[in-house]
Amino acid sequence: MKTNNTPSIDHICLIRLSALGDCCHALAVIQNIQEKLPHSKITWVIGKTEHQLFRDIEGVDFIVVDKRNLFSSFLKIRKKLRDKQFDVMLNMHASMSANLISLAINAKKKVGYDQDRARDLQHWFCNESISSTNNQHVLDGMLDFLKHVNVNCEKPYWNALTLTAEEDFAVDLIDPNKYTCVISPCSSQPYGDKYFRSWSINNYLELIKYLLSRNDIQLILTGGMSPTEKSYSEQLNMSFNDTVLNLIGKTSIREMAALIKHSDIIISPDSGPAHIGTIMGTPVIGLYAMTNPHRSGPYNSTEWLINKYPEALKKYMDQLPEEVKWGQKIAEPDAMNLITSDDVIKKIKQLIDHK
Repeated sequence: MKTNNTPSIDHICLIRLSALGDCCHALAVIQNIQEKLPHSKITWVIGKTEHQLFRDIEGVDFIVVDKRNLFSSFLKIRKKLRDKQFDVMLNMHASMSANLISLAINAKKKVGYDQDRARDLQHWFCNESISSTNNQHVLDGMLDFLKHVNVNCEKPYWNALTLTAEEDFAVDLIDPNKYTCVISPCSSQPYGDKYFRSWSINNYLELIKYLLSRNDIQLILTGGMSPTEKSYSEQLNMSFNDTVLNLIGKTSIREMAALIKHSDIIISPDSGPAHIGTIMGTPVIGLYAMTNPHRSGPYNSTEWLINKYPEALKKYMDQLPEEVKWGQKIAEPDAMNLITSDDVIKKIKQLIDHK
């Protein structure tokens, strides 16, 4: 059933549990609702890890889901919302986990994705769906939820998050007399080692040598505690000792986000930190070869990203972007080596000249 004949909306529930980058997209939806419907009350059902970054947003009531204990979270949410009814629930997370959580939410309208994007039987859990649109960026698909309920939003925007204590931490580390370049070298591996989206360590070694040769650039490395990130961190430490400020595995999500906010450039493959750069207003040099950045890249940094996806499609699948399904992934880790250190250095020079 599809309809957009929606009356006034006083109580809105939005579901987007993860991942970090997708929650950055969801923030644009939240902030647009706050601007266009300032009297509406917003509840965001969000994952435990992602909540750490967004928890201080004013005017939003958070319900936190621990996906490792999904049934327990479901029971807690059902108890908390037993006597509450929302005018509309926007389920912007097409997954079975989000579908199950949606059963604990009482709403007059439950809006999900169109048939093509409603994975894991989402249409069984919703009574309305957004219109189908081909070849959209993930964020534009989320904004269609607003259009469905008659909230006009032609272009997304973000008000940068305020992370007071963490920003003090970041400012203390950043040299105001230099361009600060943050590198988050690794991407997550949701599909295992065959879908390794991180740029190679050798490429980073070449890039970092260039950055260290410039007296006007301060370099900061950041990242989490995954096995890949630990391995990269150890290899970079062996190569550069104390000449690089290596904070991989040493900061919280909020501290990392504060560093990105106060930096001039962030370099990252397809990962959450790239999208944190977008919501913080920091230019992103995105490294893309295995996924299509026009679908999932940093939204406001198209001119700075490096897009080797068409070249990788031709080399490993002998196809053109228009010949494959939208969102086609390339399960060939060597594709990331199509991006050279010279490609990235060129973008850095352009960005600094642009500033």
